[in-house]
Amino acid sequence: MNKSFDVIVLGAGAAGMMCAAVAGQQGRKVLLLDHAQKLAEKIRISGGGRCNFTNIDAKPDRYLSDNPHFCRSALAQFSPQDFIAMVERHGIAYHEKKLGQLFCDDSSQQIIDMLDAECGLADVQRQMGASIVAVSRGEDGIFAVETALGSFTASSLVVATGGLSIPQIGATPLGYRIAEQFGLPVTTLSPALVPLTFHVEDAEAFAPLAGVSLDVEVRAGKGRFREQVLFTHKGLSGPVILQISSYWEPGMEVVINLLPDCDVQALLDERQGSEQLLSNALAELGWPKRFAEAWLARLGFNVRLKDLSVKKRIQLAELVQHWRIKPNGTQGYKKAEVTRGGVSTKALSSKTMEAKQVPGLFFIGEVVDVTGWLGGYNFQWAWSSGYVAGKNC
Repeated sequence: MNKSFDVIVLGAGAAGMMCAAVAGQQGRKVLLLDHAQKLAEKIRISGGGRCNFTNIDAKPDRYLSDNPHFCRSALAQFSPQDFIAMVERHGIAYHEKKLGQLFCDDSSQQIIDMLDAECGLADVQRQMGASIVAVSRGEDGIFAVETALGSFTASSLVVATGGLSIPQIGATPLGYRIAEQFGLPVTTLSPALVPLTFHVEDAEAFAPLAGVSLDVEVRAGKGRFREQVLFTHKGLSGPVILQISSYWEPGMEVVINLLPDCDVQALLDERQGSEQLLSNALAELGWPKRFAEAWLARLGFNVRLKDLSVKKRIQLAELVQHWRIKPNGTQGYKKAEVTRGGVSTKALSSKTMEAKQVPGLFFIGEVVDVTGWLGGYNFQWAWSSGYVAGKNC
């Protein structure tokens, strides 16, 4: 293999493959390097094997970052519609599942094959199983990448190494170390789109509810979402919890409206003389019976409606519609879909993804401090950031 290239892309995942294909199609001589043996494992396992490859509502306000406007330029330069056009050009059938989320009808492998084909059209050279030993930049501005399989040089280096999420398929902190090596700041890192865990007392009380799901509204910090919550043996999961986890900080309460479509106070007042058990009344409103019983037992409220005083009715309505629970943590990077935080956007050009103080050095995808909502937003960031870097590297 030739050792000298115009562009070296570190990371053969979503962002890296997109960048390599676009750069190669600009006439650049590109090398795509990855320590893994297989292409884009994160794409392969995503969306239950069908890859939630974008969201038609991917707008800047659906992304978290120290600079919430940073993603605006990349999303404008390469939108969900642009990626959908590529998918359609390759004849991949897809469908909208819910809330703008687009999935392959068949398999996530189709997206990997599509990107691989785009790289092939651009004569991108690829070296898999190439563990990175060292990265340097000479006085002439040329980058040198030393790997277990040899050394390679290029005038542009694109870091698309991903975050810390899902270490079992090869996630490493390499991208953050490269950023720090070249003097770029890295913001605080934490697992995101991840289940939350209970303290011991709550875990024991709600353990019998593992597998129960409810339609709820959840708030934490500046986040507010309405979707399904899922009780697990360790705590809370489900789409709404994964969403809110990106806004949650240790020590923060999560506030859950367990009956978002109901005026619980009015209902309790209306039935104040009823012989009906409170758990049965709440089950009629859509709660699974065992959830109603366990939740009320935990709070000491499983009585007949007629036994609730005015004060108790007010208190109960508040608890149902503003249930405050303080998680003791998350299930960590092993269960997180993405990493919150990353290479500081203050150090990068939003138009090109190039490091402002290091010409020729680019950062794209999850390694950057841009974290999307659940539902295809993070893949769209990978496509968009990869595209603009590919155009400019």
